[in-house]
Amino acid sequence: MSELVVTDLHAGVAGRKILKGVSLTVRSGEVHAVMGPNGSGKSTLSHVITGKPGYEVTSGSVTLDGVDLLSLPAWERARAGLFLAMQYPTAVPGVSLEAMLTASAVAGDRDSDSIRAEIHAEAKRIGLAEALISRPLNVDLSGGEKKRNETVQLGVLRPRIAILDEIDSGLDVDAMKAVTSRIEEATNDEEAPLGVLAITHYKRLFEELKPDHVHVFAQGVIQTSGGAELAEELERTGYGEWTSDEEPEESDVAEAFHDPFGEATFADHLKLHESGPTGNIFE
Repeated sequence: MSELVVTDLHAGVAGRKILKGVSLTVRSGEVHAVMGPNGSGKSTLSHVITGKPGYEVTSGSVTLDGVDLLSLPAWERARAGLFLAMQYPTAVPGVSLEAMLTASAVAGDRDSDSIRAEIHAEAKRIGLAEALISRPLNVDLSGGEKKRNETVQLGVLRPRIAILDEIDSGLDVDAMKAVTSRIEEATNDEEAPLGVLAITHYKRLFEELKPDHVHVFAQGVIQTSGGAELAEELERTGYGEWTSDEEPEESDVAEAFHDPFGEATFADHLKLHESGPTGNIFE
């Protein structure tokens, strides 16, 4: 059994505090929903836990099965069993889903020979077109295709803990059911049940993915927690009780530093072309 433990976590960027003492424990087989208004720090929480560059942790700790995640680069956190389904999955020209997952399996000391079959099985399971397996990762895919793509990755990589950052955005009804049903199945795996931290605005995510705990996140902290019924209440009442006009917007804070994991623009690709095959568009 695995356990992600976040203890009194304080973090920010460019001198601005965003997380102001977050404590949370996610165990194998549990689904924790984090719901809150825009700009409250929900995505920052996922970014800090998974090691996205640019954030400064001023105090607190994050551990996975006793391993100090904050001391590790992002790739080692992933190897330790952490997975992030991104709100805006990054396009990677020139690298296919199959190539990426095969390389990840090898890095995790798994047999690469069986990965191809697993990828195709997972794609069929959640309705991702087989042709997209060999296509460049997330390039020219619809929002729903990108989220199905993320779910295939989750199914093949078999993480201990998955953080879902608004995985429901961009999904139609059928895609929503396919994605959330697959994740719910993973939480009930007899050998290695998945622990889930799901960030969302809407309770529709939980029609198939059943939350054990629902947390209201506002002003950089968890304000209150409850069961699945809390999500129903929030949909009726909103977050007015916990919001503040002085709260900094995450979108404003994000502009304070360059995000090397953000979507590349046309200008980025042009710069890469001009700088040659060894150029670094993030310099």
